Amino acid sequence: MAKTKELSKDTRNKIVDLHQAVKTEFAIGKQLGLKKSTVGAIIRKWKTYKTTDNLPRSGAPRKISPRGVKIITRTVSKNPRTTRGDLVNDLQRAGTKVTKPTISNTLRRQGLKSCSARRVPLLKPEHVQARLKFAREHLDDPEEDWENVIWSDETKIELFGKNSTRRVWRTKNAELHPKNTIPTVKHGGGNIMLWGCFSAKGPGRLIRVKERMNGAMYREILSENLLPSARTLKMKRGWVFQHDNDPKHTARATKEWLRKKHFKVLELPSQSPDLKPIENLWRELKVCVAQQQPQNITAPEEICMEEWAKIPATVCESLVKTYRKRLTSVIAKNGYITNY
Repeated sequence: MAKTKELSKDTRNKIVDLHQAVKTEFAIGKQLGLKKSTVGAIIRKWKTYKTTDNLPRSGAPRKISPRGVKIITRTVSKNPRTTRGDLVNDLQRAGTKVTKPTISNTLRRQGLKSCSARRVPLLKPEHVQARLKFAREHLDDPEEDWENVIWSDETKIELFGKNSTRRVWRTKNAELHPKNTIPTVKHGGGNIMLWGCFSAKGPGRLIRVKERMNGAMYREILSENLLPSARTLKMKRGWVFQHDNDPKHTARATKEWLRKKHFKVLELPSQSPDLKPIENLWRELKVCVAQQQPQNITAPEEICMEEWAKIPATVCESLVKTYRKRLTSVIAKNGYITNY
């Protein structure tokens, strides 16, 4: 039987008003274009409950008792990696037989849902303390100081693999159509290494590192690209250079080279990608490469160069202007990884 449309509250109230005006159910139905039985049901409800509002509806009782809900909620709060099968077995031992979908629905009503665990850098206690120390020391630095930093980093862009898109819309039996597949090769298909830098004024140089990078090559990259980037970005006198704690960056020869060049260096704590705004730019580059699905090793480089040149200065400025929020987030998280 088809589901009938629910009457509006105004219509239900009109029925009651007309009934109180001593009109018959037939006359009310004729005036409002309703069945006599519908009018009668509204009037009986009003007489019984003194309201025309919807009343709580009865339904099938929950399979899991309130106590059972507390048990499984407490369990997943203590150990988020608990599986639905584990919870089914726990309840079965307590005398309640349920299915895995019931577990999912129950936890969802408690505001919990199953998600893929985020991959984050491994933080040891010394990393956490170093991150907190850095955040507290620089929390009150003026915004102008961050605008005078050149942020740099290296990243790897993969031709195939985890950067590729994973979902497609397709019809039945079309799973092997070339548009609906992701090409794979035995050894990953290769990747390219990039070095780049930017400041609040816009992107600096982006170059491909064609050989295995060591300390000497890193210093050569800085020699050929860092100062030209600073000039292009029109950095103020006394600008600061940022790089992380990669062994090539912290090598004695690299430190000596930077000292001789009179570069001021901002050294970030180890295991702190959320304190490097250039990571946001890398993420966008990888998305662009994945969306265009390059079929050879030269294509990712071309895509990255084109997209890097298109980055608006306003995006770079926004990443730097919000740096203080990154520091406050680190402090709020007691030194652990933040959403940045």
